Formats: sequence, structure tokens, C-alpha cells
Amino acid sequence: MVGKHGLGRGFESLIPTELVDDEFDPTADVVLDALSEIELDKIERDPDQPRKDFDKEALDALALSIKEHGVLSPIVVIKNEDKYMIVAGERRWRAAKIAGLSKIPAIVRTLDAQNRLELSIIENAQREDLSAIELATAYAKLKNQFNMSNAEIAKRIGKSEIAITNSLRLLNLPDNAKEAMRTYKLTEGVMRPLIKADKKTIDTVLPKIIGEGWSARQVEQYMASSKKKSSVVAVKTMGYRKQEVALQDKYAAKVRIGAKSITFSCKDENELKELIEKLK
Repeated sequence: MVGKHGLGRGFESLIPTELVDDEFDPTADVVLDALSEIELDKIERDPDQPRKDFDKEALDALALSIKEHGVLSPIVVIKNEDKYMIVAGERRWRAAKIAGLSKIPAIVRTLDAQNRLELSIIENAQREDLSAIELATAYAKLKNQFNMSNAEIAKRIGKSEIAITNSLRLLNLPDNAKEAMRTYKLTEGVMRPLIKADKKTIDTVLPKIIGEGWSARQVEQYMASSKKKSSVVAVKTMGYRKQEVALQDKYAAKVRIGAKSITFSCKDENELKELIEKLK
């Protein structure tokens, strides 16, 4: 199991042990150019950036700060043909646009695609900016696009292998559940009990989580209760199966034994009359 400081050797010098803030630059040892002032319209977001949602109020607050104090920490970009792609600092870039700036301080680096994705994940994950489903999607990209194992991802990100595995399992949820996780910032803990549930159960529980604020414990209790009820019904059904067969043979009619009832079904009126005679 990889501990808190279980990063690869190259990353140990890049990632501080404490939670990092918006000034965190995870690429400090791969400088290409000195600090530059780059026009905002020449900068574009990385489409592989795992973070998709940005809180509007938080952006507006940062924009006000930028208007008063300027951008205190440069963003990090890489050259992308005639433009620049953001590696770290998309939040500052967005806020600078809101603040009406035309340029932003930036440091240009040189990074390959895998390092860009890794560093974007690290920057956001350590600041707890990614939602649980965004984080899972980011891990899946590292796994599928770069053929990394769960153990390798864990080592590079600085988490345990089981944490990576559990996160990836969230991607087995149906689309409506994953979308709810993005929209309502639902946690991994509250959604994990639903991973193996059928869609009907998920559709029943999801509104409870969103509307009533169900905790992970409440979801677990509901799932355990539902499983217990299903097991009881199954046991009762199997327990009465022999009696159903015996009655069907005796009365030549379809028989269904429920918890508190016995139901005979006939094909037509003649068969019903014959059954009534037999039951007399």
C-alpha cells in the first residue's frame, strides 16, 4: 500500500506534503522560458483537464481580488502551435477574463501528454477540487490512454492502490448516477454502495441522496434492508415450490402460493368449474 508520501522519485521533488493552494506549480523543474505576459485570447484550456466544473461565486471572488491585486501567481502553459495550453492555473485564467484583463503572467514549460494529465490531476486532487467522478475519469484516462496499472497510478498520484481501484469502480454506475455526482458533488462514499445495484434501486435511492441528504451509512442500511427482504422472499418462494407442484398435479390447475394466499388460475370457464368440483 502506498502511503501519503508514495510518489515516484521524479514527483517527490514536485509535490509538497501539505495541501497545495492555487499558487501551486507542479512543473517547477522543467522550465522552457522565463516568465511572460501572454494575451488571454491566445490561451486555451486543456481538453484533457480532469476538472470540468468551476464554482461561479468562487471565480467572481477571485476576479475581484485580481482586479485589486493582480494575478499574484503565474499560470503554467505549454506551447500549442500558435497558442498556449494551460497545464496549471485554469481557475486564475478564467477569473482574469472575468476581471477584464487582456494579458496574464505565465510560465511556458515543455511537457508530454502523460505528464500534463498527471500534473493536472495532482494539482486538482491535492487541492480537493475534483469531484469524485471527475477524479475517477481522470484515473481512467491514465489507465487507458497511457496503459498504466492501478499500482502505477497510485504511486504517481500518491494514494493507495485500493483507493484508485475503488475510485475507478464508480465508472460502473449508470450515466444518470454519474451525472448526478458531477452536478451535486456527491461523494465516493455515498455512491459506492450503489455500484452493484440494479438501475431500479439506484433510481429509487438517488433522489433520497440528493433531496434528503442521505449519508453513506443511510444508503448502506437501505441496501442491506433491501437485500434482506429480497432474500426472505426468495426463501419463501423456494419453500412453497414443492407444495405448488403438488397442488397443480392434484387439481390440474396453475397454483401460486404467496406469503398469505393461494391462487388457482384456470384457462377457461370449463376448467374453473372442474376445479370448483374438485375443491368441494
